[in-house]
Amino acid sequence: MKMKQSVKMAISAVCSNKMRSFLTMLGIIIGVLSVTLLISIVQGGTGSITDSMEELGGNQIIVTVTDSHKKLSYNELNTLKGTGGIKNVSPYLSGKTVAKAGGKSDDVTVCGITPAYQEVQGLDIASGRNIRELDQEEGLQVCIVGAGTAKELYGTTEVLGSSIRIDGYDYRIVGVLEEEDSSVMGSTNNSVYIPLVNAQRMLKQTAITNFYVTAEDETSLTQAQDTIDAYLLKKFGSEDSYSVLNMSNVIDMMNTVLDTLSVMLGGIAAISLLVGGIGIMNIMLVSVTERTKEIGIRKAIGAQRSDIIVQFLIESVFISLLGGIIGMLLSQGILSVLNLIFTDYYFAISLPVGMLALGFSIGVGVVFGIYPANKAAGLKPINALRFE
Repeated sequence: MKMKQSVKMAISAVCSNKMRSFLTMLGIIIGVLSVTLLISIVQGGTGSITDSMEELGGNQIIVTVTDSHKKLSYNELNTLKGTGGIKNVSPYLSGKTVAKAGGKSDDVTVCGITPAYQEVQGLDIASGRNIRELDQEEGLQVCIVGAGTAKELYGTTEVLGSSIRIDGYDYRIVGVLEEEDSSVMGSTNNSVYIPLVNAQRMLKQTAITNFYVTAEDETSLTQAQDTIDAYLLKKFGSEDSYSVLNMSNVIDMMNTVLDTLSVMLGGIAAISLLVGGIGIMNIMLVSVTERTKEIGIRKAIGAQRSDIIVQFLIESVFISLLGGIIGMLLSQGILSVLNLIFTDYYFAISLPVGMLALGFSIGVGVVFGIYPANKAAGLKPINALRFE
């Protein structure tokens, strides 16, 4: 019964001066808003990036030859297939160029690929076919185009059998890709895929400098990476000539970096919560002074020291908690607007972040309310009743 009465009295005291109470909790509102907003944005971005990477497959390895003097051929790479946990190898080469058709042009990314690229990277072909081994062996002038390029040049994606001109050569369209939304990993809408041998001629680069490797499964990833390391070290004689990254490690590194960023941003934003706590303590001390006579009367009619402490602590926690709730609601409102603007991401306050923010709000209310509560409880009834 005592607790219920203390809560009623505390809420009544807070509500009796609404403007002052609101200004007091403003620091908490801004603090919680900042903490939840920044952490949620980082978490939303992290989720989008890792989801995009995981779609490529957790059993994938990315290899780059960093020494321009070292040469690696397509035939040499093919010898790695089916050895030491390696399922497939897919070299690729890319560059910027202009595609033309019917008097129109489009800036595109031209990618030289082999048939294995489809399996490794998973091109979403809406109509037509993939690049075939015969296309690569014979250097046939065929291509797969992105939906954006097809629409730009022909006004439609129904372009199978049509031709586009790239670098002075006519390429017959044998496949059209599904239209994609833009994402952190980019899109294929304005890409043109041609046989690797043709891209090597076009970009005047015969050596393989980039290729993907897929392991038999995720359990074979380490074995496949060791196989590649051993092969390239034997061929090049130095680990400085190449880099080998597996997608699992890339995702782990990115998560570590973004988690650290979340903690740093959250820590910076949490400073405003502490400032808000100081504001609460200041107003509670003013409240103690204003209500000195009330405290004296309560003590005179039998209120215990603990009753006074509880009442003032409840007032402090109520202001802080209410500020935290308002801050979270404002944060979620802003995140909802961001979701409408950035449709490739999803931003929301996660349960752990929400609980942490509310817990911190309550903690601030308790910590910064203890001193005013103790000061109120320590007043002598006779002195309090004489106070003017």
